[in-house]
Amino acid sequence: MAENKTKATDQDVTAFLEAVDHPVRRADGLVLDAMFRRITGWTPRLWGPTIVGYGSYDYVYDSGRSGTSLATGFSPRKTALSLYIMPGYQDYSAIRDRLGKHKIGKACLHINKLADVDLSVVEELVRRGVDDLGRRYPVTGS
Repeated sequence: MAENKTKATDQDVTAFLEAVDHPVRRADGLVLDAMFRRITGWTPRLWGPTIVGYGSYDYVYDSGRSGTSLATGFSPRKTALSLYIMPGYQDYSAIRDRLGKHKIGKACLHINKLADVDLSVVEELVRRGVDDLGRRYPVTGS
């Protein structure tokens, strides 16, 4: 089976965030980093070249594929901030209704800028996502 492409690295998270070109994404990334640290109590690691991850978990799918992934995190991408909640956002529609302007993918929440959303709702989503993941898999702090 193919290995996961996105793995934890030893790159400096703060240096990565401070080097983000887009000034709003850079500032929002620093705000999210402080928020995720406060919520999880974990030190972030850079996963691949662009994902700031907090904690990790080992998984095995029904197909037999297994690996390690970040427990939660975000990426200040060029087009939007992508927030990762590993169980996915589909079951959180009632919370997302209170969030503000966003789009979702399978395990990603895309936000143009933090000014478009209610930060207390973002915090609630992160907390719920980490708690939900912890009920499904053993989660290790970082």
